[in-house]
Amino acid sequence: MTDLRLPGIADRLFVVTGAGGGQGAEEALTLTSLGADVVAVDLAEDAPELRERAAPLAGSLAYRRLDVAREEDWTALAASLDGRRVRGLVNNAGITHRARIGELARADWDRVFAVNVTGAMLGIHALLPLMDAGSSIVNIGSVAGLTGHYTAAYTASKWALRGLTHASVTELGPRGIRVNLVHPGFIRTPMTASAPPAFAEASTAIIPLHRVGEAVEVAGIVAFLLSDAAAFITGAEIGVDGGQALSGAASVLSDALR
Repeated sequence: MTDLRLPGIADRLFVVTGAGGGQGAEEALTLTSLGADVVAVDLAEDAPELRERAAPLAGSLAYRRLDVAREEDWTALAASLDGRRVRGLVNNAGITHRARIGELARADWDRVFAVNVTGAMLGIHALLPLMDAGSSIVNIGSVAGLTGHYTAAYTASKWALRGLTHASVTELGPRGIRVNLVHPGFIRTPMTASAPPAFAEASTAIIPLHRVGEAVEVAGIVAFLLSDAAAFITGAEIGVDGGQALSGAASVLSDALR
């Protein structure tokens, strides 16, 4: 969480997926600290640590189990809001599968796309009727969606999410609803903690800032894009990656020459 002061967040309702822990939890907590009412959803039945951290904050946080790939779960969530207007949706839920081309099973490909792409689409479809002009959607991409990262299904899904985002920008703009995309790089989360040590070392080596990012650093950008401070920003793709996507290769070359 941060000491951000952003207009248009307090007393508004936001839904954050994949919020049971890691990056999604920080996004939900940052919004709660700004006075928002947050519905945090994830696959776990409960998230007691998340609720405990949210308890002393300015806003309110409710946790709900939801599988983003199940349309009926989204329908139930929308109905449970009793018509309350939704100011923002953060499509943060995502899974990875570290298999290369030629090694990737169809079932794993389908599972990754179901969560990373279809889940975002279903969330937009379900909550759109509850959104008014001024509302905002933030999709969470990845540096893998800007590069040719070796995790074939994950990389392809994040490129697909870019397409969904830009189509949504075009369709929802006339309704006054903004849609933006944030691309985290190597961020300290449970997902990256499960990566092989060699992957973590190589990833850090190509980041010009030469350090791993923190989930709260992503959360601050997400909160800004949801706020009225970003009222004329839609269709943006913002990297929170320490410069990896744009300058990673150049950074390795520069360090070698230095």
